[in-house]
Amino acid sequence: LYRNQKKIALGTIVDSRGLLLTKASASVGAKYGISSCGEKFSVRIRKRDESTDLALLQIIDSSRFWPTVEWSQESNRTTEGCWVVSTHENLQYLHLSILTGQVRDVPREGGVMGIVFEDDDSSNVSIIDVLPYSAADRGGLQVGDRLLSADGYLISNSQMVHDLLRKKDPGDLMILKIKRRGNEIEKRITLGHRAVTFDLFNRNLLMSGMVSKRKDNFPKIIQHDAPLPYSAMGGGLFSPMGQCLGINIARVDRVTTYAIPFSEIHPILERWLKDIP
Repeated sequence: LYRNQKKIALGTIVDSRGLLLTKASASVGAKYGISSCGEKFSVRIRKRDESTDLALLQIIDSSRFWPTVEWSQESNRTTEGCWVVSTHENLQYLHLSILTGQVRDVPREGGVMGIVFEDDDSSNVSIIDVLPYSAADRGGLQVGDRLLSADGYLISNSQMVHDLLRKKDPGDLMILKIKRRGNEIEKRITLGHRAVTFDLFNRNLLMSGMVSKRKDNFPKIIQHDAPLPYSAMGGGLFSPMGQCLGINIARVDRVTTYAIPFSEIHPILERWLKDIP
């Protein structure tokens, strides 16, 4: 799938009418796709599910029947140690990998500001570091600022801020009241992604290349060790026999990829297909 001539994600055809699943947050603005045999076709979004980060796209003006994946409903295919197969982003070769964990949920991490606090003996909290390019940096927070309140709550220790952040998502707004050189100032901070904020300073991840912006808050995932690029998300995860076990949904690091299993996809997809004539 492409946006502005840039490859952004893969798609997996799940219905002969030209309907395909992909990673929703990666495929925003997708205009067209190119098949493995080089055929170009326009696409449009039809459905989106926030909990799984899946989107359903449709090939526009397609009168032919498209071949679809065959789903596997055997739970023993998704146990730790099983071999699995993924498609590389160029669609020209396959990755053989191993499931490295049991099917599980991935909890929500929440939005981040990118600041380090120092608790002192007073009723306020001081900022001792602001990470470059973080939400706090973009919002104008500075070392030495003292935090008085967040979203209307008086702040007496840094844990109160962390508790508030856990309830918010990247992109949410947090309104802070700070004291700077004797003056009280209000700052409006648009929270960032944990990956974007902190992975910039993780040398191993820098060496690994770009990862998916959303890689948390999934109801169930399958984890495997294929070294897929982030633009290969939305592609299928298959058994060695060719049955589809799920959809690759997040590149976490160089050797960790999450996929949404068929057990989570099935009820969503079934509902979507009934809604589309």
